[in-house]
Amino acid sequence: MAVTTIDERTALVLIDLQRGVAAIPTEPHPGPDVVARSAELAAAFRARGLPVVLVNVTFAPDGSDFPPGRVEAVRPGGDLPEGWDLILDELDPQPSDIRVTKRNWGAFHGTDLDIQLRRRGVTQIVLTGIATSIGVESTARAAHEHGYHVTLATDAMADRSGASHEHSVEKIFPQLGETGTTAEILDLLAKTH
Repeated sequence: MAVTTIDERTALVLIDLQRGVAAIPTEPHPGPDVVARSAELAAAFRARGLPVVLVNVTFAPDGSDFPPGRVEAVRPGGDLPEGWDLILDELDPQPSDIRVTKRNWGAFHGTDLDIQLRRRGVTQIVLTGIATSIGVESTARAAHEHGYHVTLATDAMADRSGASHEHSVEKIFPQLGETGTTAEILDLLAKTH
């Protein structure tokens, strides 16, 4: 469903826009474009006094706090470079921003994100980030399950694979909320706030 409204109490949630993740080649949008669009949304939300949530993922250098379970994918070991988990300066982080550090795909499990949003009366979240089919989709699923209205800025997210991005945008996201471009979301935000 195309984006139709922005609630009075909406938060922007930026997923994994950090040094190590944003440096990964992405499709269909290059990382710098995702970051620039996310920064544009963040500036607009801040200007209207709406919450901006900066989510990063990190792990212990030895990988001892990776989520348990058997997986076929190779997990990063102790070779993660110093500072790989730092939020990008291009997002212009502000002291008023909510910071959430996660150790899973999604930003809700094992964090205080839900509490932070509910204390501020948030009823809707707008999501951006990298990667569409991992951190963004996992967070969107949990937000939907927590009862938030979910809006996904589809040109402010990308994935390692264009097919993975497309599958999330076309098959999964319509079941979880509304989708729209950065421009469409900014237009609705200007009309609502």
